[in-house]
Amino acid sequence: MQNYVDPSLAAEMRNATSERKVNALFNYMEKRGQSFYDEVVTQLEHALQCAALAQQNNASPTLITSALLHDLGHIILDEHNADKAFLDIDLNHEEIGAAYLAPFFPESVTTPIRLHVPAKRYLCATDAAYHDGLSDASKKSLIVQGGVMSEAEREAFEQIPHFQDALTLRRWDDLAKVRGLETAALETYRDIVRQCLKNEFSYRSSIGNTPRNNSTQSGNTNL
Repeated sequence: MQNYVDPSLAAEMRNATSERKVNALFNYMEKRGQSFYDEVVTQLEHALQCAALAQQNNASPTLITSALLHDLGHIILDEHNADKAFLDIDLNHEEIGAAYLAPFFPESVTTPIRLHVPAKRYLCATDAAYHDGLSDASKKSLIVQGGVMSEAEREAFEQIPHFQDALTLRRWDDLAKVRGLETAALETYRDIVRQCLKNEFSYRSSIGNTPRNNSTQSGNTNL
């Protein structure tokens, strides 16, 4: 049976101005992101912690945007901790989220989102310490996501553009689960997300002015 994907956000963003696209996206995240990602943080808290790590590490605007939106697939699929099957069934939230955002953002944003689950499988195959440091929830979901990558899978993964960004995003994803951590508000990322929208991104690229992270925010990278 096909999983239900909430079409309301895409419908609101379609044909909207850049500002209204961001309004729709942020309003949706604020409203729907209050469900719990796990027993520690909500979906929105997890997104904000991940984006904060990206910003603190001077990531590009496209990668900061990927970090902020990487689990949108969970939200549009209504996947959350209250559902007992949340970690038992893989609904491919990374593929669905990336495809959902593809009409609005370039591949430099959507590819790390699409690859952030395979990135966990890759890192588990190449870094034993990484696997040992995963949360219990991540170890459980790894099984239903396909387990550790084979050598052939790793070689194929390394040929995909932006795979290194996906690996970086994955590590931030695993760290972004801190109970009660104070982070910058969602509005902090408005300008960054807006300049990464396809129409804005294409225009900046055409005049040789690629999006830049102008934030001066700094902090502990061990968030």
